[in-house]
Amino acid sequence: MNAFGSVQYRQTQVSTVDKGRLIVLLYEGAIKFLREAARAQAEGDISAKAGFINRALDIITELSQSLNMQDGGEIAQNLKRIYQFWIDHLIRAKVGRDPQPLEDVAEMMSSLIEAWQAVCTDAEAIRQNQEVRPAATLAATTAGKTI
Repeated sequence: MNAFGSVQYRQTQVSTVDKGRLIVLLYEGAIKFLREAARAQAEGDISAKAGFINRALDIITELSQSLNMQDGGEIAQNLKRIYQFWIDHLIRAKVGRDPQPLEDVAEMMSSLIEAWQAVCTDAEAIRQNQEVRPAATLAATTAGKTI
């Protein structure tokens, strides 16, 4: 696929997905930028490293600012703390020479992608009127109790 086609595909993909999938796409983009920053650092290209970190920071900042703190409860508060931790870590990575903060944040983001994908799958199942049983309910039911 040529560069223009790739850009058009990505724009269409972003404009037609639900919010959960959009979050996954943003995480994937940030991880890509973090990997590029690590590569640039390994090559000694400090300017490119800073640019890629800035792009990842922009995504994380947007994710943080889009949280609904009023309705999101504990989950939104926890995500806000995680996002702030990532921002702090990446700012240190930007001024330092240690690639570990980049790897740490990318790894944490990868873990959260899995959680968001599960949320998206559950939401899709609900939209299709399929029964979705949270793990706690399933565990309680199999123990002979229903919550």
